[in-house]
Amino acid sequence: MPTALRTIYKVIYDAVFHFVEDDGFAMASHVALSTLLAVFPFLIFGTALASFLGASQFSSTAVHLIFDTWPEAIAKPLADQVVQVLTIPRGGLLTISVLAAAYFASNGVEALRISLNRAYRVPETRPWYFNRLASLGYVLIAVLIFAILSILLVAVPLALNYTRQWLPKLADILDIVFSWRIYGTIFLLVAGLMILHLWLAAGRRRLFDVIPGVFLTLIFWSVGALLFAYYLSTFANYTATYAGLASVMIVLIFLYMLAVIFIMGAEINAALMKFRVRRLLFGKTASRTSQDATREAAPDSEADAAAKVRR
Repeated sequence: MPTALRTIYKVIYDAVFHFVEDDGFAMASHVALSTLLAVFPFLIFGTALASFLGASQFSSTAVHLIFDTWPEAIAKPLADQVVQVLTIPRGGLLTISVLAAAYFASNGVEALRISLNRAYRVPETRPWYFNRLASLGYVLIAVLIFAILSILLVAVPLALNYTRQWLPKLADILDIVFSWRIYGTIFLLVAGLMILHLWLAAGRRRLFDVIPGVFLTLIFWSVGALLFAYYLSTFANYTATYAGLASVMIVLIFLYMLAVIFIMGAEINAALMKFRVRRLLFGKTASRTSQDATREAAPDSEADAAAKVRR
């Protein structure tokens, strides 16, 4: 068996073996349920904070950014419920209910941290209160990013309309720029995955150590979402089984599938680092380059030595 195929087999076998040994399926259930329980508190807390900051379009922006990458059959029932929840008038920012929402939203981040620690096979050495504050910090940063985007949703169209009046030849380019929402969603998704893999879990990892898992996660998320949507539209009939809970069960199963893929991405990264695949791929090239440079420099060194003897 060629070395490359043998290495790929070792990486996949090690990732799957450790996924099972690390209770990956149970952790995926924990991540899925925690994520579902964190969506409503996150949006409630974010809406209250964004309203305090003057970003009135936060709820619609957050709903689009969170659910635009989901299949419509899965996202629409939950998105409709989210919109109904967010239209309820609430009190000021510093209320017990909103602070409790922030705490419950951070539980989703904690579930991701625990699953990543197991996948990367690193012990948690940071104090529990530090991890909880860090999780709350991630929630706050996400809210601020969504608030800024909601402000841009109002400011950008005005700027584009003003530019169209003075530069009509750029109308086509401006239309492409105006359709930035889907690209912004993809960018935030990639950036979020990078941040989670790099800094949420314990230990230290380099950017190139996490790129393979993030790349595979995005690919399998896209394929899995399409297959699951096709399954729902063709074969599944959750309403007959779960009645009024059908939409909740569909979202839970979908989130469970995404969580399994997310954890497997981290397991792949851990296996690649374990077998030092990057060194196997680039180490030989680097050593050959250094050897060639040494050989090229050898004749010059001999010529210099001969010149010195003649002198």
